[in-house]
Amino acid sequence: MGAELGPHLHVDGDSVVHRLPAHVKLVGLVTFVLLVVALPRDAHVARLVMLAVAAAVVVTTRVPLRHVAARLVVETPFVVFALVLPFVATGPAMEVGPFTVSRDGVEASIALLLTATTSVLMAVAFATTTSSRDLVRALQHLRLPDRLVQILAFMVRYLGVVGSQAQRMKVARESRAFTARSVRSWPVIASSAGALFIRSYERGERVHLAMMSRGYNGRMPVTDPLHAHRGDWSRGLVPATLALVALITVHVL
Repeated sequence: MGAELGPHLHVDGDSVVHRLPAHVKLVGLVTFVLLVVALPRDAHVARLVMLAVAAAVVVTTRVPLRHVAARLVVETPFVVFALVLPFVATGPAMEVGPFTVSRDGVEASIALLLTATTSVLMAVAFATTTSSRDLVRALQHLRLPDRLVQILAFMVRYLGVVGSQAQRMKVARESRAFTARSVRSWPVIASSAGALFIRSYERGERVHLAMMSRGYNGRMPVTDPLHAHRGDWSRGLVPATLALVALITVHVL
């Protein structure tokens, strides 16, 4: 695939999670998250257990905790919504210090925080141990629509190229003493955005012509297929299995 998208996400390593095939990790991630989301709203103990499982997976990756903590910023909108929810939800009221909040809102807030944190931790564990190239190969292996896989593959390959072009244009503007300080600078920024769009469109045409000249027929060849053994599946689905056990236990009890 060439250049990697988001090298700040992927971290090279030799942990158990790193060695798992990408499609196994992807299936395990999606299954685990769906099962955690399916837990009843008041199953806080089960969610805490799932949070501990996700944290254990992150520790198993041997990725520096500072790297993981920086990626948890993506959870900020969920945290903000969870903090506001007790004050805007309806239902029986309860006193929490000097505040009067909704009891249902508090329960929903706790469930949202635990679910979001657990899901984000697992997603970070997946992103830090799986390269963008392996992600595209996993989607191909799982028989996702070929057109969607191609769109993702080109995004992975060329988003970095377009970003580099935008950075060079920014340096060119600054070298000409341009600074975006007021509304008057908007026309210059708009012109730069338009030029970037035209250049990206023309680059896409050149890439398409190059692919056609090399025999492209609408499908991307699978040059390096993924393989997984039974042991890989058994290890990769351990978190999902624990989530399934927790879901069944909650419903039985």
